[in-house]
Amino acid sequence: MNQIEGVILDWAGTAVDFGCFAPVNVFVDIFKQAGIEVTMEEARAPMGMLKIDHIRAMLSMPRVAALWEEKYGRASNEEDVNRLYGEFEPALMASLSEYTEPIPGVIHTVEALRSQGLKIGSSTGYTNSMMEVVISGAKAKGYSPDHVVTPDDTDSYGRPYPYMIYRNMEALKLSAAWKVVKVGDTPSDIKEGVQAGVWSVGVAVGSSEMGLSEQEYQALSDADKEAVIARTKQGFMQQGADFTIHTMSELPPLIERINGWLAEGKRPGSVKE
Repeated sequence: MNQIEGVILDWAGTAVDFGCFAPVNVFVDIFKQAGIEVTMEEARAPMGMLKIDHIRAMLSMPRVAALWEEKYGRASNEEDVNRLYGEFEPALMASLSEYTEPIPGVIHTVEALRSQGLKIGSSTGYTNSMMEVVISGAKAKGYSPDHVVTPDDTDSYGRPYPYMIYRNMEALKLSAAWKVVKVGDTPSDIKEGVQAGVWSVGVAVGSSEMGLSEQEYQALSDADKEAVIARTKQGFMQQGADFTIHTMSELPPLIERINGWLAEGKRPGSVKE
């Protein structure tokens, strides 16, 4: 049948860790220890990538690169990347268990999707060792997908490469890319979905792209909430998302609409909302 068979969810900022704060704080800290003051926006910009690739991306940012050359008298190199990552991984591991709380609405949404017969896969920018902590913590709090793929499972080819999605499809026996929905909270999530040929969905509330904690978000006025959601959604659409949603609770009815478009012969990239 021409219907969605599976959904692949990102982890931090999509399924757990409202605002995706676990890695951001560590990126800021390790650059500060190296004598470089980076902003939260700079630390977030490559979010969703394999974390060592994330460090490479930050070092290539014009402002950060200029600060590095000013401090060290040379451009950064791969030795610097590896040294920063060597500091990043243990620092993240030390705090990661504190950032495994499912984002509100996620558990109920996953239950609703499973009741429709859908498989729940997942992809991430975290490594296998990091995910051991996250999977365990999230499961204890009620969230557990059917399958998890990390860049360690794809020879370190993380997002925006599509291979983690394909590994999920293989493991979950999903028959075609156009019968799969990928949901994420960063530009690299959207690019991953687009390059895999699946339906690509950006979720705004709780996302790294929005960059607010749950407390900060709830403290906003209704008008300010709508404004920040609109700005976040616009960013996803600029990266090629098929759809954007406020929260995960909107995903089951969206999938019903996608099934209607599939019945009409439409495919990813042919409908935008």
